[in-house]
Amino acid sequence: EAYKIQPTVDAVIQQLVNMKADRHTWLVGVGGGVITDLTGYIGSIYMRGINVGFVPTTLLAMVDAAIGGKNGVDHGTIKNLVGTIRQPAFLLYDTSFLKTLPDSEWRNGFAEIIKHAVCFKPVLFRELEKNQLNFYRSNKQALAALIEKNAMLKFKVVQADEKEQGLRSLLNFGHTLGHAIEMIYEVSHGEAISLGMVAAARLSAKLSGFKEADRLQQVLATYGLPTLANYDLEKLMQSMEMDKKKAGKTIRYILLKQIGSAVPQLHSFAVIKKLLNQQL
Repeated sequence: EAYKIQPTVDAVIQQLVNMKADRHTWLVGVGGGVITDLTGYIGSIYMRGINVGFVPTTLLAMVDAAIGGKNGVDHGTIKNLVGTIRQPAFLLYDTSFLKTLPDSEWRNGFAEIIKHAVCFKPVLFRELEKNQLNFYRSNKQALAALIEKNAMLKFKVVQADEKEQGLRSLLNFGHTLGHAIEMIYEVSHGEAISLGMVAAARLSAKLSGFKEADRLQQVLATYGLPTLANYDLEKLMQSMEMDKKKAGKTIRYILLKQIGSAVPQLHSFAVIKKLLNQQL
């Protein structure tokens, strides 16, 4: 994440210039979400756009980060503030890459898988409740099927709403607070989003009648993700107030009505801060 900044973009562009890359050059990103984000962003601005393709090598990139055309870099403590929406020409998957992943990267990927399930797929959520991370790590067919389910889910959401005007916004569940935690405390994306989802579930209990926050928290814990943490809410609110989903003194927060049903609601930062304070 430390390299997902404009100076990295400038360095790669200089290499493209040195190579005399032109509009027929292909830029291929082989790696995790940071690599695919950078590749997509650089490809969309170099010579006003060259072809890009992604070979995601982490679980997180395979189920989420490489899909959907969101590309960009961080600015200060604000995640993904600068970027573009532009689809890659291809995505190439090979699950054998996942054999090299440390435990932390498996947990990262499952944070987004759990998010997809709790927002859209009750059947998938129940499947995750029945299993554990090691089941998927040791079962190639189950892992491949899980990745395909999640990739196709996100593909369909993006096809229906590429520019995040409606349905795609639901994929931000847990990300408003989560991104702030990720940038300020420099924890992994999955850990931060897990904490963000727990907080959003607790907010949902108060704002939309959600009754299964404990159930979500249990699944996250089962997959080794954190569900409780101490943090400085004032610092987090400052970051959240620059979130792309804000509108003046309000923000579109994604909440849950029930497992498999997420909804966007517009609330003031003052209300969000008050309710988050009550959770600490």
